[in-house]
Amino acid sequence: MKRHTITPRQNWQQKVEELGFSFHSTDAVYWDESVYYELSMDEVDRIEKATNDLWEICLEAVQHVIDKKLYSKFHIPEWFVPHIESTWNNDAPAIYGRFDFTFKNGVPKLLEFNADTPTSLFESAVVQWYWLQDFDSKCDQFNSIHEKLIAYWAYLKDYLYKYTLHFTTIKDTLEDFTTTEYMRDCAMQAGLDTSFIYTDEIGWDNDNAMFVDLQNFPIKNIFKLYPYEWLVNESFGKNIIADVNKTIWIEPSWKMILSNKAILPILWSLNKGHENLLESYFEMDKYMLGSDYVRKPILSREGANIQMVKNYSVLSETGGEYGYEGYICQELCPLPDFDGNYPMIGSWIVGQEAAGIGIRESNNLITDNLSRFVPHLIA
Repeated sequence: MKRHTITPRQNWQQKVEELGFSFHSTDAVYWDESVYYELSMDEVDRIEKATNDLWEICLEAVQHVIDKKLYSKFHIPEWFVPHIESTWNNDAPAIYGRFDFTFKNGVPKLLEFNADTPTSLFESAVVQWYWLQDFDSKCDQFNSIHEKLIAYWAYLKDYLYKYTLHFTTIKDTLEDFTTTEYMRDCAMQAGLDTSFIYTDEIGWDNDNAMFVDLQNFPIKNIFKLYPYEWLVNESFGKNIIADVNKTIWIEPSWKMILSNKAILPILWSLNKGHENLLESYFEMDKYMLGSDYVRKPILSREGANIQMVKNYSVLSETGGEYGYEGYICQELCPLPDFDGNYPMIGSWIVGQEAAGIGIRESNNLITDNLSRFVPHLIA
């Protein structure tokens, strides 16, 4: 893996905005094409294999959690457990997720799995691909995300109710809105009838016990970019259980298990020594890791409330409002250092297959909400 500094395209802001990518810059540059990463085909093959292999053991881990009733370790409320088990046993439609990797001695190592509401999808699937066509169209990229999304929406069509597929996210978040509309566009290209509604506009018909949209039509299929851990802690979320239509939610609620960092020690306990896993434990057993480890809340976002410890001293840490639900500790495996730039590879699974990567780069060891998205190519 090599890092190259280059000159951005002329009028690059206009070029990405024409694609619908309007959050390329906020307080700082988010989309950064003054840099790109070069990967070898061998590195891509290793990432692809790790993604597919990890997906398989993640599914086995979900079954283990359900069989052993380990929901308390994930801080999942008991009232929601039947819904999780129902979506799992009925093979409810799931479409995507993002494994976050670092490299150790050339081997991809799993840092965490964003299985419910992963971000950077549009950048990975579309924006960096169009950058490559302008930069060097003869080169390739590990990126079949767009094609796989359309194909998998088409595949899922027969598993949904013969009804409109709604898409929802919260207001005033341009990144989430763009991602949701991109997913909706892929579904439309796959031939599905769709509609958009903001999350706070979803209604509940108390008399008929069903979710409804602004036209008072039933919501029977819905893609949400809204975390389950938020949904189940709101009184409105309990309507999911009362819903007479048994609305299909994408992602399904069993993804709550995989989107929670409590899955990391479970994965390790079931697959000790797996080449793509880092040794991980619940916080009470962190002594197993010795003097070097990373402490993470089981539920957190954008790198918040993470502490990296080396030789029993704090190497790096971030603040935030997470941690109430508990922590896990993971073997310390820092991101590679390119002159003070630290890239993390986000590897996408679409349907049941590895689909491509996006790279986020930070000036710190911990990837946070100030990290940049940088494109890549295969050389």
